[in-house]
Amino acid sequence: MPQPVSIRAGQAVEGDLTEQSTKASSVTIALTAITLIAFASNSVLCRLALAHGTIDPTCFTSLRILSGAATLWIISALLRRRSRPRGSWISASMLALYAFAFSYAYVSLNTGTGALILMGAVQATMIVAGIRAGERPIPIQWIGLLLALGGTVYLVSPGITGPPVLGSTLMAVAGFAWGVYSLRGRASGDPITATTDNFIRAVPIALGISLVQLGEMRWSTQGVLLALLSGSLTSGIGYVVWYAALRGLTATRAAVVQLAVPVIAAIGGVVFLSEAIIARLVIASLAVLGGVGLAVAGGGRRKRGESTRVGGAKCMGGKVIARRGP
Repeated sequence: MPQPVSIRAGQAVEGDLTEQSTKASSVTIALTAITLIAFASNSVLCRLALAHGTIDPTCFTSLRILSGAATLWIISALLRRRSRPRGSWISASMLALYAFAFSYAYVSLNTGTGALILMGAVQATMIVAGIRAGERPIPIQWIGLLLALGGTVYLVSPGITGPPVLGSTLMAVAGFAWGVYSLRGRASGDPITATTDNFIRAVPIALGISLVQLGEMRWSTQGVLLALLSGSLTSGIGYVVWYAALRGLTATRAAVVQLAVPVIAAIGGVVFLSEAIIARLVIASLAVLGGVGLAVAGGGRRKRGESTRVGGAKCMGGKVIARRGP
């Protein structure tokens, strides 16, 4: 017996929606993978440039910020984002502090170790800020926090295989600065415009620091190219791709997938810098990444209707609601 027209039409619509959902999921997965590789590449490129002395940390950072600002300005112009500036000098200062501390830390830290300390410091900063704002972690979150803290303490504790204290401290400062920068950016309704404006505001800060260090600056063609790649490709374009990926990610998934960045960075250090994976790093990684994962997953249980923001997109009940374009 032939099916009524209404039923066939409904099945066709359902099939189209399923196909569209599958395509959207595939795009989100691809964008997320590209972003994670880009973020991990920041560590690899920085370490690759500084480990061999092809450029000094100040010059590398200044070029990274300058090229990132130029790339984001071009992207914003192409997207015709003409809204009023949404950045601030405080956020720009945090961005500059992160970038300079990040570079100076990688003078002595291995790629994977630096990425792990950075990620741990960022997440710790944001979690502590949440507690100060009135959030009350559930028991599994406290377990995760203590596990991550223990892993970090074990990683940076003195010993033959322990990382340099100065480098570890600088990377922790970089993580704190990026955590503050991220927290301040939550209220932005247009993350690309805000990021562009903050990068542009960070340029004079970077140039001022460069002038102070002018007599000690050194560079080579390879070092300059690595800095420009870090600023324009893995930072500037990387952030834009990340904001696009966030439209298809829940708040919890957005936080959890970033746990892959230190792992990818460590692999990059092995492949491109011939760095060794020591037992201390492996054990600490399992503790830190597992602890942060527990903390984030536990925080994913929000009350219905409770809202938050991820990457400038409003999130209701853990589901990201993409902001409409201008």
